[in-house]
Amino acid sequence: MHTELDDRLVAEVDSLAGPRGRSGFVRAAIEQAVRQERRWQDVEEAAGAIVDTGHAWDHDPAEWVRQQRRADVRRAG
Repeated sequence: MHTELDDRLVAEVDSLAGPRGRSGFVRAAIEQAVRQERRWQDVEEAAGAIVDTGHAWDHDPAEWVRQQRRADVRRAG
């Protein structure tokens, strides 16, 4: 893989990661960008997967959330 970066961006990377940390910095940045892009793909694929009506929370979503929280045995207080 060959990537070109302008001098200003390389200087910023160096100031953050140090000249010996460039590869690791770039690798971490790309990994983060790939994870973020995958998450957005998952969100877009899931959009519309739940029908708009017929749910237990339709009448009063806030009350439904409160009931869910009260029923959680891990809840403190």
